[in-house]
Amino acid sequence: MASYGVVESTLKEILEVIKPLRDDWFTRFRVIEELSVVVQSLQNFRGATVEPFGSFVSNLFTRWGDLDISIELTNGSHISSAGKKQQKSLLEELHKALRQRGGWRKLQLVAHARVPLLKFVTNPQGISCDISIDNIAGQIKSKFLFWINEIDARFRDMVLLVKEWAKAHDINDPRTGTLNSYSLSLLVIFHFQTCVPAILPPLKYLYPGNIVDDLTGLRVDAERHIEEVCRANIAKFKSDKSRTFNRSSLSELFVSFIAKFCDINLKAQELGICPFNGQWEDINSNTRWLPKNKPLFIEDPFEQPENTARTVRLKKLTEISEAFKTTHRTLVAGNQTRNSLLSALARPHIYPFIISGSVSYPSYNDGRNLATHPQAHWAGNALPQMQHQYQAVNSPSQVQHQYRHPRRSTPKVRQFQNKKESSSQVQSQHQKIQNSRSSYPQAQPQFPNSRPESHPISSPAQRPANPHHGQAQMMWRPKASKSNS
Repeated sequence: MASYGVVESTLKEILEVIKPLRDDWFTRFRVIEELSVVVQSLQNFRGATVEPFGSFVSNLFTRWGDLDISIELTNGSHISSAGKKQQKSLLEELHKALRQRGGWRKLQLVAHARVPLLKFVTNPQGISCDISIDNIAGQIKSKFLFWINEIDARFRDMVLLVKEWAKAHDINDPRTGTLNSYSLSLLVIFHFQTCVPAILPPLKYLYPGNIVDDLTGLRVDAERHIEEVCRANIAKFKSDKSRTFNRSSLSELFVSFIAKFCDINLKAQELGICPFNGQWEDINSNTRWLPKNKPLFIEDPFEQPENTARTVRLKKLTEISEAFKTTHRTLVAGNQTRNSLLSALARPHIYPFIISGSVSYPSYNDGRNLATHPQAHWAGNALPQMQHQYQAVNSPSQVQHQYRHPRRSTPKVRQFQNKKESSSQVQSQHQKIQNSRSSYPQAQPQFPNSRPESHPISSPAQRPANPHHGQAQMMWRPKASKSNS
């Protein structure tokens, strides 16, 4: 195997910056809880629950990742779906309520999308949110991706790195005719299925049917059946002593991923990507995919024969292919440097936290205003409360449980004043916090009843001292519940 020492170290440094901290979990839970308060105040949403899905539930989100939210009208009983007209009407009502309440910006109703959406950005955290109605299919897909993490933790690292790389090359925005994040995740799955030796099996061996077709009847029963089948087949695959284990490093997997799709614009003329079968397939021989009216076909393995890359335009597909080619040239160049790799693999706002000599951790606001840093006392005082509320779990169902059975009150966080500092002051304070990492104060903070003035930006003290692959399955949630939902 080739040696990619500089590539390996650079990828790991990028991961250290983009992986979510504990605050990032806490912040998204608070966004959902605040949205729940608004939803529960509306007459037409009575009995509805606000539930996360997408990369947050699958544990595949980066620090600046979007938050996908589904408002479930069924409240855990029979699975049903509001018609598109009703979804639009409900989102219009919610749009009006959020605008009147304040605290949300860039509110936009996308009524004519395949799935109607209400989009907004939270204040002051700057988290982009997409709200849909009765998106049970999106929730089960998110869980499936979470379960795949249990097969090989390198999957999560690869997805995070590929997302960051794609954003750096402006090819991760379906609104501009490029790839959405779900398609990027499926490309990583496909790469893990087709590398030698394979890391993942064809997804039909994990769940032999079309998952969305089995989302009928009682929700708890349908979800339990799907999870039991998937977990049993995952356990069977992992315990198969006859399979050859792939021991490729993260850099080797990343370089081969980039190489595999350099000519994706040419292959896409005749071939489609099928993670369900784990192989390229001839489009003209697959009647489910006809007529061929899209430049790129990536079949949704959980909702066949939907094309997850349907928004990709022909011109943009050429740009996507070129991004793969230019990156591959950089990765295999003999004169590669850390700086040349950073410019090829990450967005500019990541550079300062790596080039400085030691990885430090940026704030929110979508990569802007990265020189700000929290007051050190918040990390020590608020963290124990957060740990008490959101414990480690092994299932995304447990994360979603809170929003099917919401509490009467919404927890508040300590108010504090943001303090702007120069980059040298940030590094100095970062070192002080690192030195005191092992001794968090154990006092429980008092939460005021007023709305927080600003979001508690993450501190370096909250990063585990020795991150490792096994942490890929750690998520934060409320206290364990006896409910099976």
